[in-house]
Amino acid sequence: MADNETFNQKIIAAADDREEWFNTTELPKIQEDYRIHLSCVRNIFDNLVKRSLIVPDPYKNDSKITEITLPETDVFEDNKRATVLGIRLSNYETMVDFVCNYMKFSVSSLSNEKIRRLLELNAVFTWSNLSPNSTKPNTKALAVMINELKNGAAQLTLSLLKDSIVKTQSAMEEINTVLKSLADFHRERYKIEIRRKLFENQQFDAKSFASSGALLSEIKRLFPSCMGKRTFSNELIAELIAEETSPDKEQMQKALYERIKVKESVEETKKVTVDTHAILMDALRILGSTCDQYGIILEKISANHEILQSERKSFKDKFAKVLRNIFGLKEPPVDYEVLIVDKRTETKRKEIIHFNQFTAGLSKRVKIYASFSSQSAGGYARINAQKDSAILDYLNKQSAENNHVFAQLVALDEFFKKSANPSDRSKIKGIGMELTTIRNLIVKSGQLRSEYVSYVEEQEQMKKLGI
Repeated sequence: MADNETFNQKIIAAADDREEWFNTTELPKIQEDYRIHLSCVRNIFDNLVKRSLIVPDPYKNDSKITEITLPETDVFEDNKRATVLGIRLSNYETMVDFVCNYMKFSVSSLSNEKIRRLLELNAVFTWSNLSPNSTKPNTKALAVMINELKNGAAQLTLSLLKDSIVKTQSAMEEINTVLKSLADFHRERYKIEIRRKLFENQQFDAKSFASSGALLSEIKRLFPSCMGKRTFSNELIAELIAEETSPDKEQMQKALYERIKVKESVEETKKVTVDTHAILMDALRILGSTCDQYGIILEKISANHEILQSERKSFKDKFAKVLRNIFGLKEPPVDYEVLIVDKRTETKRKEIIHFNQFTAGLSKRVKIYASFSSQSAGGYARINAQKDSAILDYLNKQSAENNHVFAQLVALDEFFKKSANPSDRSKIKGIGMELTTIRNLIVKSGQLRSEYVSYVEEQEQMKKLGI
């Protein structure tokens, strides 16, 4: 059972990393690919219209687009090619414009249904094989018209046309690859959600890992309460159960981890100028990305605090709270004595946590970190303009603070679980998974900080040697 729990934590952390990788690397990249594709389509479209080879849809701008609707792809007569292709290409351009400017490119926003619609939209024209011999009516018609456009066209037009086709083929290839990869990840993400919400649930019976039947029964028991309106996928849950109980589970888990983990790109070794400032800013951005997990923790410990307080208060206390809420008065201070464990020295010490003050500080930390959690966040540009020494000092200070806050949260989590009445313990919300994610992000940020220091020291040494 310990092995199951260890793998569970490992694979959830890997999935979080992969989701962040999609959100920060792959999806912004294909959004830019769609913009390149849109520019290329418009270039082709405008040239076809100028040569009167197609007739654009006169109602193109009349309708308001709220979701992807696919242009028609059925067969049409050759003598209607100019009109039909004009309408379909107009509709296609409108849809791609909608995708570029109104769709959000994130793992949570791009559901499997949206991915399916995007792949279908991408296939309206087979950009990878624009041939007059194509069996697809739209592709065949577009290829015929492009060949007619090339006849007698100026060299500049031909060059731009060729460039547009090459760029759009490359863009669509990358878009389709990433979308299919994201669709595969959504399958694993469904299983990760079960691992996170069921396996980490206080009511989950870890003994059910002993057999596939027991684990299936336990999943069925907790699924409605933990997974809300999510559909019970027999196929994916069967995969999950096999990964946890099969005789080959070690190989299956290893294969799963290899599929999900973010693989570092291997580049040719070459002399490059290291941008040390960029390393620091990456460390800062990664630190800022802990804001989401800290926000979840804040909600959970506040709910746990309310449970403990409701157990300890008389009717008089509860009535006083109602009056405070009515008149907007502050809550009286609440102190919790917790046991802090130093992981490095294994020493233990008691510490008083002033809960209201602690949560106020945590809330402030969430807001500050959110302000530089991405390059588009408001505070990122402000910090980016500062000197490296100031950014490094800030990171060092935050590292020390986070280590202390982390230890406090671990102790507070344990305190809530032990202090609640037996009847309320199932209501106490654990924060173990959020803490694991925060720890991983802080470690990553710290590694980049150390990398920066190493590069700077190396540069200083090289200067001293006159190199």
